[in-house]
Amino acid sequence: MRTTLLAMLILLGAASAARADYDYPWCVYGGELGASGDCMYSTREQCLWSASGRSNVYCDINRRLKFRQQASPKSKQQVR
Repeated sequence: MRTTLLAMLILLGAASAARADYDYPWCVYGGELGASGDCMYSTREQCLWSASGRSNVYCDINRRLKFRQQASPKSKQQVR
């Protein structure tokens, strides 16, 4: 019975875990967060609220998304 309950709790925890295949658009950078920052904010306001009260941190667009936008090829019109 205990193992069944434990297995159900593990499966429930795995199902509710944050999706790793989604990059949130806003991150808190600086301080002790490292180069990757804390990227778990859907809006700039959420990011600013999280950054408020912390020293030496700032909000910016997720660097992964910024790089992905720059790297995506633009459609070129064919010259005839």
